[in-house]
Amino acid sequence: MPQAVVHVLFTIIALDLFRDHFLKNKRSMPLHYVFIGGIAGLLPDIDVPLFWVLNNFLGIDIPWFHRIFTHTFLFIFIFLIISLIYFDFNRKASKIFAAITFGVAFHIFLDWLLVGGLAPFYPFSDAVYGLNLIGKLGLPLAAEGLEAIVLLWWLWHEEKLHKISDFI
Repeated sequence: MPQAVVHVLFTIIALDLFRDHFLKNKRSMPLHYVFIGGIAGLLPDIDVPLFWVLNNFLGIDIPWFHRIFTHTFLFIFIFLIISLIYFDFNRKASKIFAAITFGVAFHIFLDWLLVGGLAPFYPFSDAVYGLNLIGKLGLPLAAEGLEAIVLLWWLWHEEKLHKISDFI
């Protein structure tokens, strides 16, 4: 499983690159929306602390349910519908939920790509899909340093594009 920092960092980078290179009006996606999207990149893993609380604090003995409901297209669809509902009367809320939708979807994509083992059509199908690149390529140690490599690349990109050293 990619580390939490991978989910946050990759989502922030993807949203920031979209904001910098594709949006004509950057004010339509303020930086705090990018941050919200990055935090939402952790949302599919909310089932882990929920499982822990149910088992350890409430004494409810349930089987492990990580990557069952929160790693599905249905989970993404919930946030997309909320974004579309707000679209006509509250554009700010709609954009925030769109960033959340992206964060959730990107998390699920990363899990599918890097570790595999997702049932994206649950509860309609239990079929499991995924590329599991980390396991297939036999690169568990490289995966541990993945976030460091991407962070350094992104900092280089930001320095080259935005001259962040001017603010230090």
